[in-house]
Amino acid sequence: MLSRYHAIADAITLLFAPYAEVALHDLASQKLVYISNNRSQRELGEDSNLSELQGDQDLQVIGPYLKRNWDGSQLRSISAVLRDDNAAPIGLLCINLDITVLESAKAALELFLGGNALQPQPDVLFQDDWQERINTFIHQWLQQRQQTLSTLNGAGKRAMVEALYHQGAFKGKNAAGYVAKILGIGRATVYNYLKNIKESV
Repeated sequence: MLSRYHAIADAITLLFAPYAEVALHDLASQKLVYISNNRSQRELGEDSNLSELQGDQDLQVIGPYLKRNWDGSQLRSISAVLRDDNAAPIGLLCINLDITVLESAKAALELFLGGNALQPQPDVLFQDDWQERINTFIHQWLQQRQQTLSTLNGAGKRAMVEALYHQGAFKGKNAAGYVAKILGIGRATVYNYLKNIKESV
């Protein structure tokens, strides 16, 4: 009956290739009966030592938990109890995901993005940086509305221009052209928005 889960095991290892291993244990025989993408160098038929699971009728999922593979790699594992048509436990499906590469990437990103060597923006360089201020405002404006530049429609772009206008963003030289480029519209459109906004104020 556990053979029905072979395809599921193979599908999981294909999806997370080459980092996942999936093992099937038979609770009746207490043996390893199937293994997909054998990274742990285990052998079919070896003892599973899962006798205590047979008496627990309510157990569904175990984990996730951490394991260490034979080669020292770090694994994140999770196990699911498999049942027959009468809901009796018959097997255990164990997924072992090698997260060593992810842990290394995480450490590298934390080191790179940690900001230990970063200093506050120097006033002498940024006091007149209107582009920086426009970028910051646009980012915050979009975040507050849970939008992105690519999802803004015409009304949304006009609303952003109006918000920028009230923040004094267009005092900088070529600011209208800069905003037009960010929004993907013509400079004339921005000027038209600004004209209408000023007339309505």
